[in-house]
Amino acid sequence: MSTEGSTKAVVAALLANTGIAVTKFLAFLLTGASSMLAEAIHSVADAGNQGLLLLGGRRAERRPTDEHPFGYGRERYIYAFLVSIVLFSVGGLFALYEAYHKAHELHVTHGHPDNSLLDSRWAWVPIVVLIAAIVMEGLSFRTAIREADRVKGDATYVEFVRRAKQPELPVILLEDLAALCGLVLALLGVGLALLTDNLWFDVIGTGLIGLLLVAVAIVLGIETKSLLIGEAASDTVVRRIAEALAATEGIERVVHLKTMHLGPDELLVAAKIRVPAADSAAQVAEAIDAAEQSIRGAEPIARVIYLEPDISHPPAG
Repeated sequence: MSTEGSTKAVVAALLANTGIAVTKFLAFLLTGASSMLAEAIHSVADAGNQGLLLLGGRRAERRPTDEHPFGYGRERYIYAFLVSIVLFSVGGLFALYEAYHKAHELHVTHGHPDNSLLDSRWAWVPIVVLIAAIVMEGLSFRTAIREADRVKGDATYVEFVRRAKQPELPVILLEDLAALCGLVLALLGVGLALLTDNLWFDVIGTGLIGLLLVAVAIVLGIETKSLLIGEAASDTVVRRIAEALAATEGIERVVHLKTMHLGPDELLVAAKIRVPAADSAAQVAEAIDAAEQSIRGAEPIARVIYLEPDISHPPAG
């Protein structure tokens, strides 16, 4: 269900951003507004990011091979990390460069460059485009929120972004939020520029969009880097696994337990378990088999399980 929800949110965002990018480029060509160009590149970057997320999800479904015996589940994390790089470089840095370029142009021309937004007969087109884009982006954001609500449980959205093992929904949530904030900044920048005949508002809006995208990209990069390194299961999941092991007949106690996500829907479980010293090898093997069944019953995504039996040694002397 979470995978289907993630895909639905990604597709909704991809369609929205593709349509928004086209209208923004048209508005920029008609008016030359730097905020519109920054927002157009932002939408192109977002659409490309959603394409990367879909590609990562598809590649993660490949079967394990001899070279990759634990499968390709982490491909979803890799592509999510690439999204943060694209958002940072293509979206954020381009917007900052465009703000710098326009600021330099305004300085050289004393605030009155040739063929500027203020001289265009289409000057108010960006306002219409931005309002329409806010509506479309809002619909995409609403889809992402609905799908996130199905899987986040009692966690807040901040906790969900920080702890989620499925990277697609947190990425889409942050991207859509950044897109909405960027659209509002662009609307303010262009609107104030038109109302005051001062293009510095357009430049400031462009710069703020760049800073916003860079900040979101950094957050995404930090969170996906943690997933790439290898995160343990949540405390709730670890507790369920430990309780399932402790309740298994033939196991005295759990000495230690370690988990790691091989992908959003694949969990590796490794544990040392104490078994009675008087048990035969056959009895220990039966206890381990029963323990594996108990773990999978408690946590179905536990795909790879390694259990090491240990026995209690009598005290010396």
